[in-house]
Amino acid sequence: MSFLTEFKAFAMRGNVVDLAVGVVIGAAFGKIVSALVDGIIMPVIGLIVGGVNFADLAVVLKEAPEGGEAVLFKYGAFLQTVADFTIIAFAIFMVIKLMNRLQRKQEAAPAAPPPPPEDVELLREIRDLLKARG
Repeated sequence: MSFLTEFKAFAMRGNVVDLAVGVVIGAAFGKIVSALVDGIIMPVIGLIVGGVNFADLAVVLKEAPEGGEAVLFKYGAFLQTVADFTIIAFAIFMVIKLMNRLQRKQEAAPAAPPPPPEDVELLREIRDLLKARG
């Protein structure tokens, strides 16, 4: 088996394709949550705590030299990232909880009994015919 054929067989397996779809959807969901946190949640929290813009919160570790940039410890950006993570983790938790609940309901639903074997059906038909005759 050639390397290319082997790679194609690997890449086209269901698990790999499912994983790729999950990564793409997860990345898009992460961008949505980041936009939600950056544009809506953190400004509201900043307003509540006194008009603070969390993205700008930082401690200057070293002043800016002539024509350079200061070295900053940007803890505000870290707080926003923690908020992103918390929201994403909560959303994933809720989705998994819903999936588990649906799976439990599906498992709890009684399955239809299997049809009786053919010989039992034939014996029932014979019994019914004998009852009808006599």
